[in-house]
Amino acid sequence: MKQILQFFRREAVLCIAGALAVGSAFAVPPSGAYLDYIDFRVLILLLCLMLTVAGIRQTGAFTALCQGLLRRVHSVRMVGLLLVLLCFFLSMLLTNDVTLVTLVPFTLLLLEGIPRQDADRITIRLLVLETAAANLGSMLTPMGNPQNLYLYNRYGFSMGTFLSAIAPYSVLSLALLAGSCLLFLPVQPIAPPRAQSRIQSPGRLGAYCLLFGVNLLTVLRILNPWILLGVICIALLLLDRSLFRKADYSLLLTFVFFFIFVGNMGNIPALSGALQRFLQGRELLTAVLASQVISNVPAAILLSGLSEDGRALLIGTNLGGLGTLIASMASLITYKLYAAAPGSQPKRYMGVFTLCNLAYLAALLLLYAFI
Repeated sequence: MKQILQFFRREAVLCIAGALAVGSAFAVPPSGAYLDYIDFRVLILLLCLMLTVAGIRQTGAFTALCQGLLRRVHSVRMVGLLLVLLCFFLSMLLTNDVTLVTLVPFTLLLLEGIPRQDADRITIRLLVLETAAANLGSMLTPMGNPQNLYLYNRYGFSMGTFLSAIAPYSVLSLALLAGSCLLFLPVQPIAPPRAQSRIQSPGRLGAYCLLFGVNLLTVLRILNPWILLGVICIALLLLDRSLFRKADYSLLLTFVFFFIFVGNMGNIPALSGALQRFLQGRELLTAVLASQVISNVPAAILLSGLSEDGRALLIGTNLGGLGTLIASMASLITYKLYAAAPGSQPKRYMGVFTLCNLAYLAALLLLYAFI
């Protein structure tokens, strides 16, 4: 029983999605039409991106890059600014969760040399800023986070249309993050990384970068996703079969469950019609609010089945990643890593996190009101 409860806590979104899919099946009995609900292109892209990025990460390239850059700066403020900028820009290509999994442990290790009386305050502020940077940076590209990849395919955005919708918020986000680092991180000496990591296999890194390029061609609809899947599978069988265990299969299954639920909802005309009328003209605000409760990836899938205003949902689910700790599931990564560290103060972290996220959300919503 204890293990079941732990599974529900760890995979809460997956369990909710599964319950919704099963519940909707009572209204719309399972049939071959269920296969039409599932967007296999999105699932293939997500899987292949996860596998490719896992390969790049395993070579140690990210850590080596960070350590090399951090040897050039010597104050908490400048180190913090560099780490926040790395989170912002790396998340555009590596996804927000992979960026945080890589940089948060590195940050905790780096800040161990700060005097105890200052360490808690600085660590919390920097981790909150890094988390916000990963969530805000990832919104600028289709592969930056799962909801972008889904919405990019669902509404058939061109890259130009996608960027024109999101770019103003990315520019303001970058300014807010840089300003926050300069205002809230102290000018205090900090020791550079003690050890220098090396890229473990430059040849494999080159191969994974080529595979990432194949992923990008598929995102841009130049290459068929089934060809991508074949290329990735063959390449990993030759390079490193263990990478197949690195993918987040629970996320893929969550997508499947939500596809089934949304598809079934669309086959209940009275219910879908009422929800569409309610949502019309309120897409962005609804996406922001829904993200606070169920996180932005499920919100994107659910609301996309009820509205054709893809631009509003794209902006709303990205801005909706700010706010509560579960608004973006990537934010939970930082919280769990910090909470497990010796001497952590989870309640204080939550307070700073919520205040910072709500301030950024308010500023970005204000920009939306003026555009």
